[in-house]
Amino acid sequence: MRRWFRWSAHWPVWSGYAAAGGSALYGALGVFWALGGGGFPFAPVEDDRASGSILEGSEAGAVAPVMAVVGLIGAVAALAMTRQWGRHGVRRALLGFGWGLAGLLVLIIPDFSLLGLIAFSPFLLVFVFTGVPGPQEGIGDILYWHRTNLIVLFAIGVLWALTTLAYQRRTRQVCAHCGRGDSAVARWTTPEAARRWGRWAVYVACAAPVPYEITRIAWYAGLPLGITDDFLRMMRETPGMLEVGLGCALASIGGAVLTHGLIRRWGEVYPRWIWFKAGRRVPPALAVVPATLVALAAIPAGFMNLRMSLDAGTGETWGLTAPGVLWIFWGAGLGLAAYAYALRRRGDCRRCRTPARVPVRTT
Repeated sequence: MRRWFRWSAHWPVWSGYAAAGGSALYGALGVFWALGGGGFPFAPVEDDRASGSILEGSEAGAVAPVMAVVGLIGAVAALAMTRQWGRHGVRRALLGFGWGLAGLLVLIIPDFSLLGLIAFSPFLLVFVFTGVPGPQEGIGDILYWHRTNLIVLFAIGVLWALTTLAYQRRTRQVCAHCGRGDSAVARWTTPEAARRWGRWAVYVACAAPVPYEITRIAWYAGLPLGITDDFLRMMRETPGMLEVGLGCALASIGGAVLTHGLIRRWGEVYPRWIWFKAGRRVPPALAVVPATLVALAAIPAGFMNLRMSLDAGTGETWGLTAPGVLWIFWGAGLGLAAYAYALRRRGDCRRCRTPARVPVRTT
């Protein structure tokens, strides 16, 4: 565990090299696919193997060359950021490229795959040993290439966000690890300020998934809320379909309870009913890491539902996609709530030696 913390403490450096490596890999693959190589991850496939990505069904001849150019340029840009190259206009260009690429890979291109993987991860661990129930032949029928590719791109996008954040902090001559010393954000990152706006972020994160939860519970109870009677009948005749929807709704409700912990005392100190940890301090990473991961996964899933809603238009089946559009606000609220929690709980910075409660310098 200590080795993990030592390794993670160096994220401003290794994230840049990892982003450069991932970009170079996809740049090379883009060249391969542009020349006619097989395995293009957005190629048209059967519906049961397709993803919900905005690029799904595109032609390699149109998309692969762009991937090659962006990937290879990205490899150079990531190395430039990590080595702290560039001045003035070049720095602004690198920052714009970095944040743009991170947003594209994390928020726009992915679909609901990562969110589903997080929600069903306990079952997938069981399926590795027991096999996948139903007509699927194995885990490969769940994590097929079109879907796995989106998860890999999402991970590279996160690396790009870390790389760009570290570079931006260095250009402002503040600590790349904690960001303290930035006068532009000094006021709203104090523990007192974070407590105020973090509370509202929690409320948004808990309220946004409610329509989704209501529709799925209603379907399980036999009420065709937002769907037709025929569609509800089809779900009843499909083994496990209503149960999966109910399970997702209950998991969402449980997530809302845990989200409240970001502004409650039991989110900072283990309560008495967790007898083996009662009274001990909750490690901030235990709350921040999973909350941030779910937040980042929820936003692209929300954008996917938005695209599907616009394509389908309003009608009798609005319950299939419209509640999922609110996941954009769920992810944004949860991400801000996790950030506010991290600001309140952060301790002394081991890099810049800034104490946790000492006011940030403004000059």
